[in-house]
Amino acid sequence: MHLVPEHEDTPVMTAAPHASARRRRGRRVAGLATVSALALAGCQGQVSNGFMPQAISDSGERVTDLWVGSWIAVLAVGVITWGLMLYAAVRFRRRKGDDTLPVQLRYNVPVELLYTIIPVFMVAVFFYYTARDEAALTDNSKTPDVTISVVGKQWSWDFNYVDSDVYETGVHTQLTGEEGTREQMPVLYLPVNQRVQFVLNSRDVIHSFWVPAFMTKLDMLPGKTNRLQIVPTQTGEFQGKCAELCGAYHAEMLFMVKVVTQEEYDQEMKRLAELGQTGQLPVDASREELVEGDAELIPEPARTGSN
Repeated sequence: MHLVPEHEDTPVMTAAPHASARRRRGRRVAGLATVSALALAGCQGQVSNGFMPQAISDSGERVTDLWVGSWIAVLAVGVITWGLMLYAAVRFRRRKGDDTLPVQLRYNVPVELLYTIIPVFMVAVFFYYTARDEAALTDNSKTPDVTISVVGKQWSWDFNYVDSDVYETGVHTQLTGEEGTREQMPVLYLPVNQRVQFVLNSRDVIHSFWVPAFMTKLDMLPGKTNRLQIVPTQTGEFQGKCAELCGAYHAEMLFMVKVVTQEEYDQEMKRLAELGQTGQLPVDASREELVEGDAELIPEPARTGSN
């Protein structure tokens, strides 16, 4: 029998596990670096707009600029704050031989003034730019090229093309998961690079007109008319929806937006006229007035508004 001296096998038993652990850590770090590189590569082209959706309207571009500017300011403050925290942690760390606590101060007037004035200044700047952009987004003083009356109803949309004196009416889009659902949605046509004024009304409850790609939405209130002007800057098909909880089928109150050339827009107006969809649908009518038989089911005080 051959016995290995105790002092000879000790290095062999201890070195291998440490080397294996180092290799595993190296593989994990390499894997994380690879995943991070792929994630950053996938995000290229979106950093400039703050990872927001691509804006397809003048209002969307303004909202994107406000978003990016806000993030730059917030990150700058964050970097300064983190830097000061790190400096304090390193500069005033406890060292060997320090048996007593550092001097404890109850207040520091310059520092307190600093962290009071700077936040107030930041809030004022944010308020100024937000108020400025909100005023621009809700400005309706410019003369529109196209006027479209949008009527919200549970749970669909009507579109009156005022200038062409034609309309499109929609019905509730039922999301069954089957193909062809998008074809059931009402379609709103808009000419590209033309200023469109939306005249917004509701027939029943509060709705909200929202096209996410426009990055702008506005509520539709019963008995009140709201207006919104937008210039679509890119052709294509985009999703529209209601952004205000309006009942059981709120999630299915959908429509499609097609931003097309002026020629295609004129062709669509002609097509609607040929279908006999001329004139304008009422915007102030209630459901009881539009659906036969509903009025008899509602008590007279509710219909007249009396007590």
